[in-house]
Amino acid sequence: MNTDDLIDLITGGEDSFTQFKENLQDARRLAEEFVAFSNAEGGQLILGVSDDHRIKGLSPEDLRRLQQLISNTANENVKPPIYPLVQQLQVEGKQLLLVQVRKGSARPYATNAGVYLTKSGADKRRMSPEELRRLFAESGGLSAEEGLLTNSSLRDLDSESLQVFMRKRDLQVYEDLKAGRLDLNTICENLDLVRSGVLTLAGNLLFGREPRRFSKSFYIQCVYFNGNDLGATSFLSKDNFYGTIPTLYQQALNFLRSNLRRPQISKAFNEQSELEIPEACLVEVLVNALLHRDYFINATIKVFIFEHRVEIRSPGKLPNSLSIPKIRSGLSIHRNPILSSIGQYLLPYSGLGSGIQRVERLYPDVEWNNDQEKEEFCVTFLRPTKSR
Repeated sequence: MNTDDLIDLITGGEDSFTQFKENLQDARRLAEEFVAFSNAEGGQLILGVSDDHRIKGLSPEDLRRLQQLISNTANENVKPPIYPLVQQLQVEGKQLLLVQVRKGSARPYATNAGVYLTKSGADKRRMSPEELRRLFAESGGLSAEEGLLTNSSLRDLDSESLQVFMRKRDLQVYEDLKAGRLDLNTICENLDLVRSGVLTLAGNLLFGREPRRFSKSFYIQCVYFNGNDLGATSFLSKDNFYGTIPTLYQQALNFLRSNLRRPQISKAFNEQSELEIPEACLVEVLVNALLHRDYFINATIKVFIFEHRVEIRSPGKLPNSLSIPKIRSGLSIHRNPILSSIGQYLLPYSGLGSGIQRVERLYPDVEWNNDQEKEEFCVTFLRPTKSR
C-alpha cells in the first residue's frame, strides 16, 4: 500500500475493515483485534493514528517494540496462529505501522484466553454459538444435518415412513429388513439418519415422529398480507406449519394453492383455470428452501404473499463460492448432502442444478436476492398485472 492509499483510509475513518490505534502496549488487546479481523473478512490496523483520525506517529522505540509485539501476539496469543503483513509508512513526516490481517482460512480463531470475536461495524463482538457451530463445521467438514439430537433415539423415527422410502430407494434392502436379515438401526446408521443410537438432525427432519420436539425452529411461517409490505396492519390468511420436510413442503404448497388466484385460461366459462404463478416454479423454490437452507441458523422459512408479489425466504446466504449468476447458469453445491440425497425420493427434486433455469423459463418475472447481511436467500415472484 502506498502513502496516498493510506491517507485515504485514514480520511475514511474506522469501519469493519479499518481500525485505528494511537499506540498499543497490551498483547491481549492486540490479539482481540487480530481474532476479530480473522473471523470476519479481514482488514487493517493502523498504528499511530488516534480514534479521531489525527496522525500522531510512532517513535523509533515504539516501532521496534510494536514490530516484536505484533510478531509474538500473532504466534502466541491467537489460536490458531495468524500471519499478518506489517508495513512501515511515513505520512506528514510521521511514522505509522500498517498491519494487514487476512480473512482466516482456519476459522474460527480465538485469543489464548478462549475468546471468539468478530467484527460488528467499526467495533468487535463475541461470536454467537450459532456462528461458532457453523465455522467449526466448515473447518471440519461437518454439516448441520449431521448434528446429533440429545435425548433422541431410534424410537423417535417413524418406521412406516422409513419403510415406504426404503422400498422406493432399494427394494432389496427393504426385503432384507422385512425378512430380518437387516435391522433398522444398521440401515439408519448407513444413511446417516442415526449415529450411536441418537438421531441426526437429518433423521429427525426427514422421518421424525415429532420433529418439532427436537428441532423447534425449523418450521414454515406463511402469511398473506393485506397490503404490499411487512408493515401491513392486517392479513388475509396466516398459518404456521410443523412436521417433517415432506409434510412442510405439502402444507406450504397447499397454502399457496389456496391463496393465489386461478384466472381462466380463456374466455370460455368451462375452461380450466391455472395458478397465476406456475405451480412448478413454486414447487422448485419450496423444495430448494427446505433442502438447501442453512440449518445452523435457528430460524423459520417464510412464505409471504403480498398484493403485488410472493416471497419465499430461506435462512442462510448461498454457500461457499456460489453467487446469483452461478446458480442461474446451473451450478449447484449441496449444503446438506444427506437431505439432498434422500430428498430425491421424498420430494419432486432432481439435484441436477437445473431448477433455477426452469423457473426463469416458465416465469421470467422472478427475482433472486442473496442477502449477505441478513444471511437470507429470498426468491420474489412478481404477481401478474392483471391480478392486481
